Amino acid sequence: MDNSIIAGLLIPFIGTTAGSACVFLMKREIRPSVQRALTGFAAGVMVAASVWSLIIPAMEQSEHMGKFSFAPAVTGFWLGILFLLLLDNIIPHLHQNAEKAEGPKSELQRTTMMVLAVALHNIPEGMAVGVVYAGFITGSANITAGGALALAVGIAIQNFPEGAIISMPLHSEGLGKGRSFLYGTLSGAVEPLGALLTIFAAGFVTPVMPYLLCFAAGAMIYVVVEELIPEMAEGEHSNVGVLMFSLGFTLMMALDVALG
Repeated sequence: MDNSIIAGLLIPFIGTTAGSACVFLMKREIRPSVQRALTGFAAGVMVAASVWSLIIPAMEQSEHMGKFSFAPAVTGFWLGILFLLLLDNIIPHLHQNAEKAEGPKSELQRTTMMVLAVALHNIPEGMAVGVVYAGFITGSANITAGGALALAVGIAIQNFPEGAIISMPLHSEGLGKGRSFLYGTLSGAVEPLGALLTIFAAGFVTPVMPYLLCFAAGAMIYVVVEELIPEMAEGEHSNVGVLMFSLGFTLMMALDVALG
C-alpha cells in the first residue's frame, strides 16, 4: 500500500491522540461553554464531510441512472442510519454529562462506557475515510488524492477536540492522566482499523461504491443529530455551538474544494 495512503488513514487517529494529550497540559476540566463550542465544531465538520466528500461523489458516480441517480444515495444513507441505530441499541455506552447509560444493561464501569460512546461515534468516521480512499484507489468514484486527504485532515481536525473531550472527563472521573490519555487514544483506534478493512475490500466494494459512500454519510449524520447537536445545546442558552458548527462546516467545505 502506498505510504501516502497509509499516512492518510492515520491522520485522523493522530488528531485523536493529540487531543487526548491535552489531559497532560490542562489542569482543570473543560468548561461547558468550551465543550459546546468543540462539539459544535465537530458536528459542522462531519456534516460538510458527509455532503462534499461522500454524498456528492456518490451521486456523480450514479449519473448514468438519469432521474434515478439519487437512488443509491438514498438507499446507502438510510442503511447507514439504521446501522448506527442498531449499534446504538446493542452496545452499552454512556454519553458525556449523561447519568443513564444507553444500550443493554451492563456491569461495565462508567469510564469504560464513556470510551465506548466515543468509539461508537468514531466508527462512521473511520468508514468514511476508508471508503473515500477505496474510491480513490479503484478510480471508481471521481475522488482525487487531494479530496481523500481533505476528508482525512478534516476528520483529524475535529478529532482533536474530541480527544480532549474524552480524556479530560475521564481524568475528572478519577482515572490517572496516563490511563485517561490511553483510553482517549484507544477510542480513536477504531478509525484506522475500520478504514483499513474497507481498503482491503476495495476490489469487492467497487460495484456498490455509491451505496457505501452514502452509508458512511448516513452513519455520520446519525451521530451528529443523535449525539453532537443535543450536546452542543445543553445547559444555559448560548450561540457558541451554532457559530462553531458554522466554522467547522465552512472549514471542511473549503478544505474539500481547495484540496480536491
